[in-house]
Amino acid sequence: MPSRRRFLANGLATGVAALAAPTLAAAQVKEFELAEPLRPRYVRTADEITPGQIIVMPQKHFLYWVVEQNKAIRYGVGVGRAGLSFQGKAVVGRKAEWPSWRPTAAMIERNPQQYPKFVGDDDYIMPGGPGNPLGARALYLFKDGRDTYYRIHGTTQPESIGRSDSSGCIRMLNSHVKHLYDQVPVGTPVTVV
Repeated sequence: MPSRRRFLANGLATGVAALAAPTLAAAQVKEFELAEPLRPRYVRTADEITPGQIIVMPQKHFLYWVVEQNKAIRYGVGVGRAGLSFQGKAVVGRKAEWPSWRPTAAMIERNPQQYPKFVGDDDYIMPGGPGNPLGARALYLFKDGRDTYYRIHGTTQPESIGRSDSSGCIRMLNSHVKHLYDQVPVGTPVTVV
């Protein structure tokens, strides 16, 4: 498992101030502007990091999509609160556009007032759409062929990017997760360090 120091060769290499794709630079919500350090940029990776994988560094609030040898796109992300996040290796086992969603039983038990529609109704699933907490796209993380119930997904709370306050999933701005979704095939390895 790579350490942050070994992941980025020579520290954070000078990255592109903003990626060329306009969908990446566009704000999620007109009133919201992502802080400069959390905006997507190209960064240099260490020689031993192979292309075609995702590496997440929750302590730094960054997700890296390794696009080619020695080059990754770094995105700012929101991550799980202490004790609620995934660590280790997984693969993208499934992808969905405008995914439906249901909080886990543990989420409902921890915070029933936040999920009143789901309390006592084991069959209700929130349909996908602009108000769904998973946002525009979701990459479902699987380990040993089983769904971990952790996701890399969009968000209806863009202000959560750069913070550790989710129930464990990795949140991205909708425009960023759409960009990532279009590049990442099912089976892509994901390492959360």
